[in-house]
Amino acid sequence: MSVEIKRRTAVAAARAALTLTTLCVLALTADYIVARVRAPGDDARILELQKQVQGDASFAPKLAAAHDAMTLARRARKVRGDWISLLLIASAAAFIAGSKWVIALDAGNRPPAAKLVQIEPSPPAQTAAPPPKPAKEAGAAEPDLSMVDTIVAREGRSQEAAISILQAIQEHYRYLPDAALARVCEITDIRPAQIAGTSSFYSRFRHSPVGRHIVRVCHGTACHVSGARPVTEELRRQLRIPEGADTDPERMFTIEEVACLGCCSLAPVLMVDEHTSGKLTPATAYAALDAVAEKESA
Repeated sequence: MSVEIKRRTAVAAARAALTLTTLCVLALTADYIVARVRAPGDDARILELQKQVQGDASFAPKLAAAHDAMTLARRARKVRGDWISLLLIASAAAFIAGSKWVIALDAGNRPPAAKLVQIEPSPPAQTAAPPPKPAKEAGAAEPDLSMVDTIVAREGRSQEAAISILQAIQEHYRYLPDAALARVCEITDIRPAQIAGTSSFYSRFRHSPVGRHIVRVCHGTACHVSGARPVTEELRRQLRIPEGADTDPERMFTIEEVACLGCCSLAPVLMVDEHTSGKLTPATAYAALDAVAEKESA
């Protein structure tokens, strides 16, 4: 069985389990509401029959029959609730298993992540020596480092200022240029090893230039099950993004996979800058990007 057939089977199983789970929740909720609505009427009927029995003993069989009917109804509701609860647990477990199966199949086809460029730490015996000159990023112009001096003057030169300096650099350049990081090591007390460790630990720091537009594709559970992976792969194909990279050669778009965009009802969904598009398919996803490109060229 091919991976694509396995994935379709897993998606269908997860969707069926999710539908059954939803129906079980609705059935339990409806049963509870009906019981609560009927309870006052049943209690009033019992009280009325009890008053009638006190005045006329011939009403006793009616009272006993009403008690029996209420008891049978409660027992039936309890049995029904127990079975629906068991079915709910089973369907929820099946949905989780199906979702994990889809994620595992997609993980096997996922291209390797882009390697982060790290600055080699200076040898301990040569702490005063400047760090080696960083390699120039392919396709990127040498950045103006005057802004680095301004950032350092504002944030401070101590090791405690490392994160705030990196955040300011990325906010200005939209990524962390190697030349800018080397400049930070030259004019502060921050060592290259600390820069490399901090910038690679936090996922929001980037070591390569981004496109003019950021495309965030949701890969949360709802979007993943609904086809976020094929949408992402089709966008990468349309944009001619090389394997292991996340930005197209023209540096127009950068594709980012995010955990959630808060639009689960629109799954699968993506956001281009601040514009959200949902209910996507591989055939329609590129239209959201194409509209941005047309608007920019107009």
